[in-house]
Amino acid sequence: MSWIEENQALVDLCISIATLLVWVIYAQLLFSGFRRQRSPRLIINRGKKKDMNALCIISNMSMEAIYVEYIIAVLRTSHGTVTMDVTDFERAYTEEQKDNDGNQQSIAVTPNGVHENTRQGPLLSGDFMHIGTFNALVWRLAKEAGIPMRGFCPENDIKLKCLTIQVIALYGPDSRPISASRGFDINSDEEVGTLTPASWQTHQGVSFLHRRRLCRLVDEMNETNFSSSSTIAPQENQ
Repeated sequence: MSWIEENQALVDLCISIATLLVWVIYAQLLFSGFRRQRSPRLIINRGKKKDMNALCIISNMSMEAIYVEYIIAVLRTSHGTVTMDVTDFERAYTEEQKDNDGNQQSIAVTPNGVHENTRQGPLLSGDFMHIGTFNALVWRLAKEAGIPMRGFCPENDIKLKCLTIQVIALYGPDSRPISASRGFDINSDEEVGTLTPASWQTHQGVSFLHRRRLCRLVDEMNETNFSSSSTIAPQENQ
């Protein structure tokens, strides 16, 4: 006690520093919890199966709803890349029906409702949606690039390497978009197609600089009416 009385100023200083540290740690915990609740988080994963026939599932694990604006698919091959906006469904598909004589015929069917035409729209907190199978996405991109497919692989010497899915969305009142992306490595032949996530988690594009770049990207896509692009030359697809 005598030592404390003699060093009262030092003791008071130590107590003040300790109190300050406690408040700083407490404030950091509060900020981390607030940031975790306010930060958007999207998960892109396989569903139902683990191969090329698996569903591509997009889940909203944020505290609030998001608005899906674009879904971009990038197919990387041994001869180049194919990039395509897969937000909207294909304009038409075919169904087999019998005519009056009992013969099978293919007819074009066009979706009618809004939800049957596009995947653009709000996705509630804790909700999810699928954008079809990975194999269907690969076929759609291959068709856009003029790559003939047979089974799970191209008919020519082109090798499929990776399919990357990127979601561009709006979250909360902020006008700047966010993004989430994840790549899946492809190893396939005509009869078997394996699909392996390139990373164990979905990359979240929520930083300030990234969101500024996304704003410019979205503006460019809107100005150019972007639908698809390819670096594969037509003669390489023959």
